[in-house]
Amino acid sequence: MVNRTRPYSILLIEDNPGDVRLTQEAFKEGKKEVTLEVVADGVEALKYLRKEEKYAEKITPDLILLDLNLPKWDGREVLKEIKDDPQLKRIPVVVLTTSNAGSDILKCYELHANCFIIKPIDFDDFFNIIHKIEEFWLSTAILPSMVV
Repeated sequence: MVNRTRPYSILLIEDNPGDVRLTQEAFKEGKKEVTLEVVADGVEALKYLRKEEKYAEKITPDLILLDLNLPKWDGREVLKEIKDDPQLKRIPVVVLTTSNAGSDILKCYELHANCFIIKPIDFDDFFNIIHKIEEFWLSTAILPSMVV
């Protein structure tokens, strides 16, 4: 059974303030009600997901948007930790990064990323990508968090 009684919760793991702002604005324009939480490095991302310290009251996100090039722990390390954790591995992870390296793409899928998207440089293209993420992940796909 599918149940949706609250806004969608998305965790954006991104250290670039410009990309954070663009993502926030794109979701504001979207069709779904979204709570977008942001952490700027891999260590904070794992604290958030494990509900440690100041994140103890946070809800588990429905979807994670993960940049690869992060301070402290990079996105590959974060992805591995998420997918190795029995409590977190069902959360879909969309890698959203500037990297177009084949080795990064293959590594992320080996680590069980659910999707790999190269960030567009153009403002309108970036908004379009966020809207496509919203359309697929929040309108078409049935997320694990929706199953009761």
